[in-house]
Amino acid sequence: MTHPHATPATPAASTAPDGGGPTHSPDSTNTGNPTPHLPLALTPPHDLRTHLDRHLGGAARAWLDQALDEAAAHPGGHGPISVWELRLAEAGRRCGAEHADAARVLILHAAHADAAALTRVYYQGTAAERRAVLHALPHLVPGPDALPLVEDALRTNDTRLVAAAVGPYAARHLDAHNWRHAVLKCLFTGVPVDEVADLERRARADAELGRMTGDYAAERIAAGRPVPDDLRRVLALTESAPAPHGADTPHGKES
Repeated sequence: MTHPHATPATPAASTAPDGGGPTHSPDSTNTGNPTPHLPLALTPPHDLRTHLDRHLGGAARAWLDQALDEAAAHPGGHGPISVWELRLAEAGRRCGAEHADAARVLILHAAHADAAALTRVYYQGTAAERRAVLHALPHLVPGPDALPLVEDALRTNDTRLVAAAVGPYAARHLDAHNWRHAVLKCLFTGVPVDEVADLERRARADAELGRMTGDYAAERIAAGRPVPDDLRRVLALTESAPAPHGADTPHGKES
């Protein structure tokens, strides 16, 4: 994983439009106030479905029902592209950009997409489809098999991809070195550290993360630039008391 100071440009595929944009019919999404932000990686699929049923219009709900039925009827991840993979590309147009990510996560879950399928969707998909894959990882991949997708997202300059990459799957499986660089990536790119799952536990009393963030703060001060609140927050965590004995995960140690 590269240092946050030297991130290559986002690949062209990851900067594509969100599923074609909201060209859906007027009754296919809600027309009221925007719905609250849902933490897709943390929200159980049943609750995601309930949320969408509440906020999508009739045409969009009917499309989602069909897409989920197709995904359930053709599960798995090997072989030719399945019909549910095509539905991922339609979600933005059918459900609207506001709800498309949740719809894609549900489709992936209904299909029981394995690490191979998720990898194919990620590398062949748009930025929106890549986000959905990252959000779906905690629901679908119990082990570290999908870490290359997280690491790829963290190498991009797409802040929405970075935010999706630092969710609970990364907190569970990234080793200490790469997790620290993920936190630094958020600070460099302006991704709120609230997006970093398990931040308080993993950052607490982490002297190396404290050194890294302290160096970054010193660079900003030397350049006459302000120190962001998020940077101060991470620094404060690294200086606080360690977590209780036994609370560390196997990935909390330096590799």
